[in-house]
Amino acid sequence: MATPNTVPTAPPSNWNLPNLITVVRILMAPVFFWMLLADAGQDGALRWAAAAVFIVAIATDGIDGAIARRRNLVTDLGKLLDPIADKVLTGGALICLSILGELWWWVTIVILVREIGITVFRFVMLRDHVIPASRGGKLKTLFQAVAISLALLPFWLLLGDWVYWVNWTVMAVALVLTVVTGVDYLAAGWRERRKHRSHA
Repeated sequence: MATPNTVPTAPPSNWNLPNLITVVRILMAPVFFWMLLADAGQDGALRWAAAAVFIVAIATDGIDGAIARRRNLVTDLGKLLDPIADKVLTGGALICLSILGELWWWVTIVILVREIGITVFRFVMLRDHVIPASRGGKLKTLFQAVAISLALLPFWLLLGDWVYWVNWTVMAVALVLTVVTGVDYLAAGWRERRKHRSHA
């Protein structure tokens, strides 16, 4: 029961600024896909534009989350849309790079299986408890964003073929972090589930 001096706090609207930024990020994804595939590996103006769209879109991931936490605008819709936006953008970028023959399909498949699998696992585990994102998971996300950005930007035209080695190295680190953090997340979920059941 609220006291006379207590003013009930209304829940934040789903159509707030952070969620709108997330929706814009989702809408930017098909534009990015079209630009990248329309360039068809020619490394022309569309390629540079596609890379710029991806970098701007992926950068908004941290912006919407920071605004939502700072202004107390966290909503269930935002929690649902944010990972979807990230998976659509990064997963689509990896698929497009593989279609263009610039990234091995097995790398794309491994990353997609991990990302989709862990996302489904998280939603299943939400019925019992929430497993917080680890530092390793955040580092994985950062390396994925950097690796994809480097793969998209045709710096080899300006700096030479040695850029490919840098790109492959960063992508390899992102791949390793993706697999390791995925296994760690599953292990943490299993431990939390056993702890939850033992306390029930």
